Amino acid sequence: MKVKKAIIPAAGLGTRVLPASKAVPKEMLNIVDKPAIQYIVEEAVAAGIEDILIITNRGKGVIEDHFDYAFELEAGLAGRPDRADILAQVKAVAELANIYFIRQKETKGLGHAILTGKSFVGNEPFAVLYGDDVIISEDPVIGQLSRTYEEFGKGVVGVKEVTREQIKMYCTLDVSPLKGRAMNCHSIIEKPTDEQIMSLYAILGRVILPPETFGMLEEGIAKLESGEFYLTDAMSDLAKDDKLIAYDFDGIRYDMGNKLGIMQANCEVALTHPEIGEDFKAYLKELAKGL
Repeated sequence: MKVKKAIIPAAGLGTRVLPASKAVPKEMLNIVDKPAIQYIVEEAVAAGIEDILIITNRGKGVIEDHFDYAFELEAGLAGRPDRADILAQVKAVAELANIYFIRQKETKGLGHAILTGKSFVGNEPFAVLYGDDVIISEDPVIGQLSRTYEEFGKGVVGVKEVTREQIKMYCTLDVSPLKGRAMNCHSIIEKPTDEQIMSLYAILGRVILPPETFGMLEEGIAKLESGEFYLTDAMSDLAKDDKLIAYDFDGIRYDMGNKLGIMQANCEVALTHPEIGEDFKAYLKELAKGL
């Protein structure tokens, strides 16, 4: 079954990039000339996903505005023949896909956020593209995962190898070879200690999940007395039931919830930007002489 729906959780507070995220949602922080969340939406669209639900919270209405028409701006640009290309780019943002929005009214973790999309998804497999993670690749990463889901009929988590120190901030997976970049995933441990590390593969921002995941989320949250419910708890249950695959995706991932990640994304994307790439490269070469 093809994956046609996606959820983008974008309700986080962005505390790691304060004060930039005090008034501007971290998902709207730019990479050169586009906000981070636009890259994520464009990836989903390029993979054939038609309906996208973005989960927000209070103070993030600007995300909705970005994917809407801007009549005053467009009217002003329409009268400028020299701005025709810019007008086309601005209008295209509102026409990317069928984009819906819902607010996560309580802060109960990523698992709770995804559960708010249950009625949107229905009885279909669905993609989750984390709002913190921009991944640049020729072949959309969520498309790589979708094809793997179609081939094996199991949930798929996008993974990359990280350092031993980094794995403690993410999750560790027990995996075994399956086919090509695909691996069977047997178990997952969130934020492991040194003794708990099973591999250096970590889930980084992209997953495909079967509809039964919502039942697992409901059960987990019903038992939750306080704190947050991690989406990885439900994915771990899938792994234990032999219903989860880890896929070592092809792409460069940038953590947009991290100050260094934001700077890396801007620098590396700028180097290949059609308008400023060559000038920026020359600037960096000159700057590097003084380092």
